[in-house]
Amino acid sequence: MTTSSNAALTRIQNFLHCATPDAWIETAKLPANQALLLLDHANCEKKAASTAINLMYRYVGDFEMMHKMSRLAREELRHYEQVMQLMQKRGIAYDQITPCRYAGELRKPVRTHEPARFVDTLIVGAIIEARSCERFAKLAPHLDEELQTFYLSLLKSESRHYEDYLHLAKKVAGDEDISERVNVFLAVEKNLIESADTEFRFHSGVLN
Repeated sequence: MTTSSNAALTRIQNFLHCATPDAWIETAKLPANQALLLLDHANCEKKAASTAINLMYRYVGDFEMMHKMSRLAREELRHYEQVMQLMQKRGIAYDQITPCRYAGELRKPVRTHEPARFVDTLIVGAIIEARSCERFAKLAPHLDEELQTFYLSLLKSESRHYEDYLHLAKKVAGDEDISERVNVFLAVEKNLIESADTEFRFHSGVLN
């Protein structure tokens, strides 16, 4: 990794309330889970692009936000295409799978009135991007050379996505200090990452 990537990763590791458990890494390393990991990764990239586009439609008027979300959506769709190429190359079928509980549970504390809803949604986006970046970096050394190279190549954009979401959350909040809200969501996220889960996914907890 480059010096700037290392610095960005350190900021993310300091931001999150926990590291990915070693038990999750051990599960992800199993050959039987490699195809599932790529399949769920593809779905995550597709969902990330969709989220960015939805924000552009819902909150029209902030040019900085719309520009950042437009760029983010393009990058996520490019990542989606790259994951699909890897799947095709490896003979992995694009089957329908259920999402894990992570994103749904993480969004439960989102407030329902504006602009609080917008602020919280942006905070959630920042946390998801931060966890993705942290997980790519921690998992990469345990994968084959092709996947390792690919996952490490995503760190720069994923870390920028985290920073963009957090910057926009602070901007929308104005004079409101968002640190308390950030900690609310980070506490929920920590529990999701460290607790037992019933199915293995890219953002799942430790497999029960």
